[in-house]
Formats: sequence, structure tokens, C-alpha cells
Amino acid sequence: MNILVTGAAGFIGSTYVRMLLSPGGLESSGISRITVLDKLTYAGTLRNLDLADPRLRFVHGDICDASLADELMAEVEQVVHFAAESHVDRSIAAAGEFVRTNVLGTHTLLDAALRHKVNRFVHVSTDEVYGSVEQGSSPETAPLGPNSPYAASKAASDLVALAYHRTHGLDVRVTRCCNNYGPRQFPEKIIPLFITRLLDGEKVPVYGDGQNVRQWMHVEDHCHAVELARANGRSGEVYNISGSTEISNRELTKHLLAACGGDWSQVVYVPDRKGHDRRYSVGGGKARAELGYRPQHDFERSLADTVAWYRDNRAWWQPIKQRACEGLGRGDYRPPLRGALMNHLARAIPADDLVRAVLEGGPPGLPEGLRVQTARRSERKIKIPYHGGYEHFERVSDLPGPAQPGPIIFRWTMRTKIAE
Repeated sequence: MNILVTGAAGFIGSTYVRMLLSPGGLESSGISRITVLDKLTYAGTLRNLDLADPRLRFVHGDICDASLADELMAEVEQVVHFAAESHVDRSIAAAGEFVRTNVLGTHTLLDAALRHKVNRFVHVSTDEVYGSVEQGSSPETAPLGPNSPYAASKAASDLVALAYHRTHGLDVRVTRCCNNYGPRQFPEKIIPLFITRLLDGEKVPVYGDGQNVRQWMHVEDHCHAVELARANGRSGEVYNISGSTEISNRELTKHLLAACGGDWSQVVYVPDRKGHDRRYSVGGGKARAELGYRPQHDFERSLADTVAWYRDNRAWWQPIKQRACEGLGRGDYRPPLRGALMNHLARAIPADDLVRAVLEGGPPGLPEGLRVQTARRSERKIKIPYHGGYEHFERVSDLPGPAQPGPIIFRWTMRTKIAE
């Protein structure tokens, strides 16, 4: 069986793919080949995937591309849909991309899945669709009450997905998880943001009074639950995936300070986020009863392991922060509204070491947004992922200077394959 996994060059989706590709993973799942579709926005990186694995195919593309969705759905039997814009701060600053990706992108995939008679569509969602919960936990039957543009876009996508089940009979299963943590999470979310800053001896920003409460689960537990829903769930059903730990942001900060060897002098309280939900909590009884789901990771031990991973893998996260800084120059990265992180990114690379690069030639369909890059002054070659391969460009013009204010020109030289 072939499956399509969207958004799998990011944190959660790539963990799911690595889990399936681990020894015995595909054999026990009945899956023989995985196709990953990802746009590779700021939070996605191909270093999250083993592209040399012959069971894995990577396609660089947009879930809003209807022709590409048609092409891929014709080749697969099932879909696990992780792709989403997911950072609340970003949605407050600019909601349009959240509506486009999370709502229209999901609709595009569902439409193509229906046309090509895909037999199962797992839609991965969030506990934030229920809104803030003062007491108790939200069951799957609770009314949706999203408060942020992000949560609203996910709630809308949930409803569209379930409508395709009720109207067209498409086998749709929706999962709604709590906050995830673990290795390879882009450092805009609170845990990797705090870890990477504390490891660098910098301050960390806490919103408001720090008493906002969240449930937490390790990303591997979440991915195990998604696989259980795919394999054993019921069509048209929603499954809450709850964690084993519920703590305030202040308490989480205390854990991270201890794990990173920091102290409270490194904490800065910043004005609260607009519309900040006070508490999320989902009840996971249905997933336990129907799917047999049980979280396996102890929070304190796994949080310490996560800190150790970031400490030992600077080569993974430092270039990502660097790339985010470079993106500021070309307008495709909007940093979260945490001033401390923005300042850190601004310091990551000296501004006078960055220049504008324009890519010429190559495939006619290469998006204009990819043809304008930010390069370091010393760079001679650039390669970018595009539709299952790499497009290679070499510099053909001199560095710009006061008398030559234009960009550096890079010209296309060849294409290489990422994976067969």
C-alpha cells in the first residue's frame, strides 16, 4: 500500500515518517511506500528525512496546487495530512496564509482524494479548536470555540474534512492533539525556543503572568496515536490525543531552567499575547478505549532527553535560526512576536554579510518566490529543492557595491534527483 504524508519535512510529520521507516515499522503497518509532499516553508527541512531510503519519495510542492494533488492522489491509497501553518503568534500578525494553507489546502486535498477514490484520509488537528477550558477536559463532542486565527483555521479544516465524510462518504478520521515536544522542533515554539536560548546563555520571554496551562505530550506518542487512528480508527470519528502532563508555562519554564542549567535571572516577562487562551485540556478516553492508545514517555525524563538532543545537535538548529534571519531579507519569514527571539535572529548573521541573489534559468514553472534568495557574500553556488529534485545555480556576477547596487545573479546549471 502507498500512502501520502503531507507536511512531513516539519517536526511532527517527519517524526511520523521516521517511525514508519524504522525497523519493522512499514511491515507492521501494511505500508510499502511513502510519498511526502511538503512546501518546505521556514519550518521544514529535508534534514528531517532520510532521502536515501528507497521506500520514501519526496515531492516539493504546495497542498493548494490542485493539479499536483490530483497527480499524487492517483498514486496512493491513503493520506495522512499533517501540513499546516501552526504558530499562533504568526496567525495574529498575518492570518491570510493560515486560511489559505489550513482551509483551502485541506479542501484541495480532500477534493482530489474523493476524485481518485482514496480509501482513507487522516486529518491531524489540534486541541486549540475547543478554545479555552476553565475546568475539566473537552471531549470530542464539545462545541468548537477557537479564539486565535490559527485555531479558527484548523477548526474550519476539521469541519470541511468531516463534511466530506458525511456528504460524500469519504473515510475521514480526525485527530486532535495537545502540545508536542521533542527533537527537531523549529525554535519558535516555547520549548525549543527556550532551550536554544538558554543553551546560549540568553534570556527567555514568558507571556503575561506565566499561568497559562497546557497539556504536553512527546511527539513520538502523538505519532503513535495518529498511526493507531489510521490503522484502527473508525470512519467519520474524531479522536482527542491527550498527554500525561498538564502544567503552566511558568512551571514549564522552571523545568527548562533546571534542565539547561539556567536561573530565573534569564526570564523576562513580556506583555501577554492577544486573546491568549488560559487553559487547554482534552479528554483522551475515546482514543484509549477504541485505539488502545497509551502515552509511553515520562515528561521529566523525555524533556531532559530533548534538552540533551538540542545540546548535542547544534548543527541542526543553528542553521535553521540562521536561515530564518536570512529570510527576513526576502520577506518570506515573519518572526514570532517574541522580541527576544527576533533580536536573537537579527544577531545571527552580520547584516553586511548578506546580499540579495536572483536565480536565472531552470525549470519554467519555478515559482518567482524561489527565484529571489538571500545569500552570504562568499557563496558561489546555491541549490534549492523543487519537485523531487535539486535545482543547482552558480554565481555569474560580481558582488554588489556602492557603485553597483544590484543583486548577485546566479544561473541555473543542472538538476539532480533527491530520491528515486
